Amino acid sequence: METSGPTLSSHPHRFAVGLTGGIGCGKSTVADLFAARGAAVIDTDQIAHSLTAPHGAAMPALVAEFGPGYATPDGALDRAKMRALVFSDPSARARLEGILHPRIREATAAAALIADGPYTIFVVPLLIESGTWRERVARVLAIDCSEDTQVARVMARNGLSEEQVRAIMAAQVTRTRRLEEADDVILNDAGIDALLPQVERLHRFYLDEAARLAVPPSQRL
Repeated sequence: METSGPTLSSHPHRFAVGLTGGIGCGKSTVADLFAARGAAVIDTDQIAHSLTAPHGAAMPALVAEFGPGYATPDGALDRAKMRALVFSDPSARARLEGILHPRIREATAAAALIADGPYTIFVVPLLIESGTWRERVARVLAIDCSEDTQVARVMARNGLSEEQVRAIMAAQVTRTRRLEEADDVILNDAGIDALLPQVERLHRFYLDEAARLAVPPSQRL
């Protein structure tokens, strides 16, 4: 169900990029590099975390739907317990998304209204899977790395087993599909020194596109 409130089309003349990638590809690292260059970055994962933080706005609905056992003692979502549930029960995933997605959408649109910077980057892990983001952004940027790199990074970062990480990856769109859907790709297998020139090149391109979009259609060459 759609929630009322602002929509991403509220800024029809603002250039926007959808940044996506599989788990462990380095989306946040790349987004931070764009932010350091002045881009307005809106991270839907951070919004989701705030909604499910202690006493977050989505917690009453989540507790009502799944029970108090899915909240931690401090009132946050028990992410490990919920992760186990949604991987074993597809209907639970649909119920979780039914609660979170409208709230994420509304908070994202509200953030876009006050976004500063020459262009906006929306960080959306499931951008390809959602089926609706492609119409909301001018470009899709995929952050890519090898699947072995994804596994190693997530195991080190989250303390998950290889089996758990590969299960998460299997629930996401394939690497091949993500690359097919992308307008732009940043490779993130080789560390920060390899990232910087790729980010700088795309930042200059996005600045040019944002400037072009800001010119009224009747005045464009």
